[in-house]
Amino acid sequence: MLQHAYNPVEWHPWKEETFQLAKQLEKPIFLSVGYSACYWCHVMEREVFENEEIAELMNEYFVNVKVDREERPDVDRVYMTVLQAITGSGGWPMSLFLTPDLKPFYAATYIPPKAKYGRAGFEDVINEIHKLWNSKRTEIETSGDGIIASIKKSLDLNKSGASGELSKSLFFNPLTQFEKIFDPENGGFGSGNKFPRPVAFDYLLNLYHNSKEFPALDMTLFSLKKMYEGGMYDHLGGGFHRYAVDVYWRVPHFEKMLYDQAQLIKTYSNAYRITGKKFFLFVAEETARYLFNNLLSPDGAFYSAEDAESAVDPSFPEAKEEGAYYLWLKSDLDEALGVEDSNVFCYYFGIDLLGNTIHDPHEVFGKKNVLYIAHDVYESAAKFEKTVEEISDIIDRSKEKLLAIRKQRPAPSRDDKILTNWNALTISSLCALFSASSEKVYLDKAVAAMEFILSNLNSGTPDTLLHRYKDGEARFDGTLEDYSYVINALVDLYECTFEVSYLKRAIALNETVMKKFYDNDNGGFFDVDPTVKDIIINTKEIYDGAEPSGNSVQLLNLLRLCALTDNSKLKDAAEKSLKLFAEDLRRMPFSSPEMLCSLNFFLTDPIEIIISGDRTDQKFIELSEYVRSFYLPQSAMMNSSEEMTELFPFIKNIVEKSDEPLVYICRNHACSLPTNDKDKIKELLSNETV
Repeated sequence: MLQHAYNPVEWHPWKEETFQLAKQLEKPIFLSVGYSACYWCHVMEREVFENEEIAELMNEYFVNVKVDREERPDVDRVYMTVLQAITGSGGWPMSLFLTPDLKPFYAATYIPPKAKYGRAGFEDVINEIHKLWNSKRTEIETSGDGIIASIKKSLDLNKSGASGELSKSLFFNPLTQFEKIFDPENGGFGSGNKFPRPVAFDYLLNLYHNSKEFPALDMTLFSLKKMYEGGMYDHLGGGFHRYAVDVYWRVPHFEKMLYDQAQLIKTYSNAYRITGKKFFLFVAEETARYLFNNLLSPDGAFYSAEDAESAVDPSFPEAKEEGAYYLWLKSDLDEALGVEDSNVFCYYFGIDLLGNTIHDPHEVFGKKNVLYIAHDVYESAAKFEKTVEEISDIIDRSKEKLLAIRKQRPAPSRDDKILTNWNALTISSLCALFSASSEKVYLDKAVAAMEFILSNLNSGTPDTLLHRYKDGEARFDGTLEDYSYVINALVDLYECTFEVSYLKRAIALNETVMKKFYDNDNGGFFDVDPTVKDIIINTKEIYDGAEPSGNSVQLLNLLRLCALTDNSKLKDAAEKSLKLFAEDLRRMPFSSPEMLCSLNFFLTDPIEIIISGDRTDQKFIELSEYVRSFYLPQSAMMNSSEEMTELFPFIKNIVEKSDEPLVYICRNHACSLPTNDKDKIKELLSNETV
């Protein structure tokens, strides 16, 4: 929003006064939805919204509304559904024309000022829409009504899930589909642009844990290795770019999003917990270090993103190009590193005199190079007749030199919004990294971020959440994603700290979710409170895309809280909802991998792990860290503190009084004998029964 503040377009906010103005003036609404790190949003701003002549027409013909999709994901979700229904695809910037009562009649993504790229020109589009609005307004309004009615019918939100069958086959069968679309040469899925999509790997790791289906593990580990080796990973500063524009993970779309870092930290941490291979822990820790260095606010929460483009020349800060901060000419490397080190570095990272960006969608890369691992240390050692250690030393010192040089370049702009849902994802990821590494710094950062959310992002009561914080201001009611992600993060923090206040807060927020979002008649959760007036379609999203859907996470929350509190009503609500979505899971499992994980939790009696004793005792701490080091996707971990046993008396029926820290492992309502022997704990956690 701030980026567009000085456009000649008269932008209005998404609020009731704007809608009333459109009705009063009898003008349609032009809705533009984008986000700070969106490359094509910047292009459309420069080409269209900064064009004085086009802006004059826009101001005359329309009431123009600008929405940040990260601030208002509820608005974005509704009109993205519309865009996909009308055009068959989606993306940002999102450009829609609405009647004053918010019903859409024309939709597109990026629209150039003049016809090009096979797209109609914006000036032509708005002139034609203005003409039709004045001559055929009734037909336009009828068209808008029809679009909304058609979408509502396709969503079928009133269907009942009572008859949906829930079986293990729903969870196991999708592996075949994943294998069919897996790229065996490059990792990832599909044959075009490569997105990381961590939710897919969550499912595959979960499946492997339950079935020992090695293809599930192989697809995940191979993809994680290829993603790291490619240019999508920042080999100097750490962290992952948004996606690759080729099949090789070579040339990225250079923005860095908080939600990608968060989920990938968790995925790599879980890969380490399963395999014990330190490579995966290394990538997780490097990515966390990127977060701490670049997106951590002074108050302990995390900012949203870094931009894809930056200034090429500090003397001309407005002249920006995508990837300018990250790309290198070979001559720059030779000068910075010296001939001998540069030769090794360029071989290792695939640097070419003519440039190595095999795909240049915006024709700005020229002879520049992206760093990707073209040859590993062993190949490089053989090539230059050096030891592996010597090659590693050259690469490490070269990276250090180049990072120092890069820091002198104009940096990409940072989106310093603090979003509740993305911070909650980050907290959960840091809990996973703490569990994998036992390094307390990750837990400390997770605790600080949660304290910020709980203190600053509520509407005055502890059982409510707001969505966005910036410059001291918290705004916008939390959506299902905000609540579900925070509840999940609170449960993660409880299992990492055994601080009961986190569990209590999770329970309180879950009660709010059941009141505000749960469909008592049919099951499932609405994405926003159905009483909200400026959202014209109530959706129940189950698509797990770049982030998991609110429904997928919330169903898992119900099941985890049930295991921790013995509240069977929560499991009943989860079952009703899973039955509602069962047919969707059967037809399109690749669309909802995170919900498949929730389904598996429902179908699998979770392992209940209770650790008795004083949580400040060193032996207790060691036992807790050991248990957390296992990848246990269907589990609930608690301690038997006095406060916990008072809240949940069932714990008293399991735990014996003992001054010595002991671990109780329970399955199918039967518990093992308590033990503090790590070998015995490993055996019990590895077995199907106790």
